[in-house]
Amino acid sequence: MSRVLVTGSAGRLGRSVVTTLAAAGHEVIGVDSAPGTPREAAGTLPADLTDLGEAHSAITRYRPDAVVHLAAIAVPFGRTDATTFRVNTQLAFNVCAAAVALDVPGLVVASSPTVIGYGAPGGWTPAYLPLDEEHPALPWNVYSLSKLVAEQTMQAFARSATGTRMAAFRPCFVVAPEEWEGAPTQSGHTLRERLDRPEIGGVSLFNYLDARDAGEFIGALLAQLPRLERNGEVFFAGAGDALAREPLAELLPRFFPATAEAARVLTGTAPAFSSAKAERLLGWTAKRSWRTELV
Repeated sequence: MSRVLVTGSAGRLGRSVVTTLAAAGHEVIGVDSAPGTPREAAGTLPADLTDLGEAHSAITRYRPDAVVHLAAIAVPFGRTDATTFRVNTQLAFNVCAAAVALDVPGLVVASSPTVIGYGAPGGWTPAYLPLDEEHPALPWNVYSLSKLVAEQTMQAFARSATGTRMAAFRPCFVVAPEEWEGAPTQSGHTLRERLDRPEIGGVSLFNYLDARDAGEFIGALLAQLPRLERNGEVFFAGAGDALAREPLAELLPRFFPATAEAARVLTGTAPAFSSAKAERLLGWTAKRSWRTELV
């Protein structure tokens, strides 16, 4: 198989991506400024990728067939706005610039569903549901703005790159394997609390994605990158259902009244985010659901 360099390899998503890609036969190199990259990685490197020279050095050292860029300040409001924007956008630029300069064949950049703009203090009305990649992006906080800039940075490089195939993906609320057993999620709540108290999950429109499914999504994307007609595609990646006990047609209007009309199409367990593009172009669908994984 191929050599894949994963940035942010010690993070909630990165750990599962490393183990999933390694299990599929890839030689995985983890790059992270923090410890915790899984032992399945064939190599690890602590590096500050906000430094362009270090980004070049890391890629030069390993000469990977693909780079999966996950490193970022991963949640809104966790740091100052200035720091969040500077770090996330600089990371995306440096990794893209180094990958293109060094002719890395494949590059995947992590974005976020929050670029859509739900939760805006002044209210939010979707153009339609379920949300897909064609829906307008309307970020209202610096974290989601930084993720949209990361997407657009990748696409700017994709327009001129001749040797690097690229894509971005928007993973829904990532659930690490241990969180099914009761460990706190990135919001600080357990999954049962998110189910029992819909106001918690409502903030993210009840979206979620098992981290192992995310790893398998990235594997499918890497395999299909050379075959995609357009360089610089963007994909949603989410579970096939919503993280909720009630249909979203009933739940969403409680928290976002302006969604009432659009939400009528979300019958049964249907989620608010569509991964149909990933299924159509990559042959990927999420395998795991809270209904089968929650301990």
